[in-house]
Amino acid sequence: MTEWHDLSGHVALVTGGNSGIGLGMARGLHKAGAAVAIWGTNEAHNDAAVIELSADGSDAAVAAFRVDVSDEDAVAAGVAQTLATFGRIDSCFANAGVPGRPAPIDTISTEEWRRVMAVNLDGQFFTVRAVAGHMKARRTGSIVFTSSVSMTDGLAFNIHYAAAKAALVAMARGLAVELARERIRVNAIVPGWTEAAMTEGLLDSPAAQAKILPRVPLRRWGTPQDYEATAVWLAGPGSSYFTGQTLVMDGGYTVF
Repeated sequence: MTEWHDLSGHVALVTGGNSGIGLGMARGLHKAGAAVAIWGTNEAHNDAAVIELSADGSDAAVAAFRVDVSDEDAVAAGVAQTLATFGRIDSCFANAGVPGRPAPIDTISTEEWRRVMAVNLDGQFFTVRAVAGHMKARRTGSIVFTSSVSMTDGLAFNIHYAAAKAALVAMARGLAVELARERIRVNAIVPGWTEAAMTEGLLDSPAAQAKILPRVPLRRWGTPQDYEATAVWLAGPGSSYFTGQTLVMDGGYTVF
């Protein structure tokens, strides 16, 4: 029987996999033996991610593609390019996202609302729509969305970000039911406060140290490394009976 943490022969796609949580997931998947396709819009970060993963001791392939997930044509082309390179996609981590620009509700512009939704919600829909047909044809696959504790935590002045992240959980639950007969599992990871480019300058601020960190029972921020093993488990055979779930990873923040 294959070990749950052995992903030899597996192909994983990680959108937004060139930094932060996405890079953590890509790192874990690659170290477990999976070939990894990284999508990102920053080519310098893409190149750096490929260099890092290529030096981790795994013989599995790794490649990065410049794909803007908010562009449905770019997503379709990215899936075609990924399949041409790797031959298949066994797991898809729909992780790409952008931060909202904080503002009171009466000053958030329609342009800002749509900017966040275009990547954080539409981009995940475009990605999964493009991948699902391939997975259905093969009758196997794992899809994982990256949500956020902002879906329940009442994130003032950033409701566009929170709304998009909450919608991903609803999408995951619906798709889990829809795709179950196709042997495709769909889940959502719900990160808490995590050290990444998106939170740079915030988590080391006096306000965060005084008001947020004391609410984290583990008394530390999350790191991209915390998502390595979780990604491996969700991609592989160890989670074969796990679908339609939200896996909260927040150091206990939401229960305290």
